[in-house]
Amino acid sequence: MYTGDAVVATGVAERLALVKERIARACLRVGRSPQEVTIVAVGKGFPPEALKEAWEAGIRHFGENRVQEAEAKRPHLASLPVVWHMVGHLQRNKVKKALALFHSIDSVDSFPLAQEISRRAQSKVPVLLEVNVAGEPSKFGFSPQEVLEVAERIASLPNLDVQGLMTVAPMAQDSEEVRPVFRRLRELAHALGLRELSMGMSDDFEVAIEEGATMVRLGRAIFGPRKVG
Repeated sequence: MYTGDAVVATGVAERLALVKERIARACLRVGRSPQEVTIVAVGKGFPPEALKEAWEAGIRHFGENRVQEAEAKRPHLASLPVVWHMVGHLQRNKVKKALALFHSIDSVDSFPLAQEISRRAQSKVPVLLEVNVAGEPSKFGFSPQEVLEVAERIASLPNLDVQGLMTVAPMAQDSEEVRPVFRRLRELAHALGLRELSMGMSDDFEVAIEEGATMVRLGRAIFGPRKVG
């Protein structure tokens, strides 16, 4: 939990208020408006009640890493105007179900997956292309060179609306260590003429914002520590 402020937040609304302050300060440092940054609250491991608290505190965009978890939670928020983002690895055999649950697929990490989404979709689906900027073997995503080569082909698929890029930065003790990762994603998006940049999580979102993030994916920073076990 972030403890740089004098008061340590204990509830969702308090944590979100601190997050917004940090976003505002990061934007101020680089001459951006906080209105340019969308908070996607990632509910992985948190109950529907926590998501409802976040909605009451002003969150309208929610992300889930797994189709099954989104399927279990959506009915609890069915009456609320929420935008659902798929932010984890999506298997091709779960595309049909994902399209019924999510408004946006923010983790398209292969051309075959993009093809399957386009084939299954009934209308244009907003998507982000996931880039493994740091080349970590444990992570999914296109390499920087691959995304430059394949983005146009994906954009030509009939039912996809490619809006931008996404990345998951390596774990680091100091968030400054991953600044080059965020900078590289911004450069790739610029080269491809794409606007959205989903980058930055609870440990590094301020640096991501300084490098141009338009979406930050926050779990612990909003909901607190995940329960273990």
